[in-house]
Amino acid sequence: MFKEYKTIKEIKGPLLIVEGVKAPKYQELVEVIMENGEKRLGQVLVADENLTVVQMFEETRNLKIENTRVRFFGKTLKIGVAKEMLGRIFSGKGKPIDDGPEIIPEKEMDIQGSPINPYSRAYPDDFIQTGISAIDGLNTLVRGQKLPIFSGAGLPHNELAAQIVRQAKVRKTGEGFAVIFGAIGITFEEANFFIKNFQEAGILSRTALFINLADDPVIERITLPRVALSLAEFLAFEKEMHILVILTDMTMYCEALREISGARKEIPGRRGYPGYLYTDLASIYERAGRIKGKKGSITQLPILTMPEDDKTHPIPDLTGYITEGQIMLSRSLYQKGIYPPIDVLASLSRLKDKGIGEGKTREDHPGVLNQMFSAYAKGKESRDLATILGEASLTEVDKKYLKFAELFEEKFVKQGINEERSIEKTLDLAWELLSLLPQSELKRIKKEYIEKYWPKKPI
Repeated sequence: MFKEYKTIKEIKGPLLIVEGVKAPKYQELVEVIMENGEKRLGQVLVADENLTVVQMFEETRNLKIENTRVRFFGKTLKIGVAKEMLGRIFSGKGKPIDDGPEIIPEKEMDIQGSPINPYSRAYPDDFIQTGISAIDGLNTLVRGQKLPIFSGAGLPHNELAAQIVRQAKVRKTGEGFAVIFGAIGITFEEANFFIKNFQEAGILSRTALFINLADDPVIERITLPRVALSLAEFLAFEKEMHILVILTDMTMYCEALREISGARKEIPGRRGYPGYLYTDLASIYERAGRIKGKKGSITQLPILTMPEDDKTHPIPDLTGYITEGQIMLSRSLYQKGIYPPIDVLASLSRLKDKGIGEGKTREDHPGVLNQMFSAYAKGKESRDLATILGEASLTEVDKKYLKFAELFEEKFVKQGINEERSIEKTLDLAWELLSLLPQSELKRIKKEYIEKYWPKKPI
């Protein structure tokens, strides 16, 4: 039974201050009824009988304190989900915006989700192929992992996100795989880019898009990741599918949190962000994972743009604490014309060792991965040394490492925006580059693998 009040005290941006509400509940669903009968949704942000703060899901324009009623439903916001949502486009509230029919829900899900009991979590240990060598070969993505991409303004993270959506797949046949793509605070042009890209690639049927435009209500940026993850949980744990969730740009999400926190006059934390930013981000990222006894999985690839390319900024800093590594995009590589500009030495996948090797990728993968990291690091050291002292100061081995670093960036990291590489092709390419070095330098690869995979025609 709902409760209705006409005691709005104040309207501040996306917030309503309501007096005298009896026993309000945190995140309770609210309906605001205007004088002309128009209805708008919101939820309780601060549950206090003296002053209850309601956060609107829609704009507060034309709302007047007098003659506006606030209806409290006593329940949290839920979304109806169904498998037929794949192939469709939705708003940040989960409403269809593609002129298609209304969704007939198979189940109602609370958008806040249910925390996975740590005891019930299964360890991520299966490989997801993105078709991108710098990720698959060196910073492998594993099912159930949360692996963010740290980018910067002007870097091609949107193009990279679209390419991953087009190419991502699980290796085992007969297993359902789908992508949930959430775009937060993007422009109309960017929205068209993603929609057109997925349609032309023919992968829209296995993708559900949730789009919040820059001029949409700020609160939708808060709800979008949660709505998208609710669908992901349904498909993963009810339909036993493997779901890859890509959220871009999480910086816009955090900016929305800061805006709402400012409207509530909360005491700000670092750089004006609310003190609960870590907890809030964790409530999103920790919805990735696998559950014992269930075949499905949720893997997250959140994308965020680092303000001023500062990785110590609160958003990437806190994200790094919660997630299992990061893919770092490099402005210097981008300026050299390398796409995708992934800085493999600054990147890290903490679970990569669990998703590679015999039966998952290939038996030589762990050794090749470690050797490539080591050789590229030595090649960059040789490059720095040559810059300071001149190339004449380098030993013959140093010169080979320098050549390796140059070809590593040009041939391994760099690939076409529509070029998809299997893990076998990625590893074969790695062996070609390693053939630049004397076999005596390959100290991280087993001898039998060197004999088996050493190219017949070294570079």
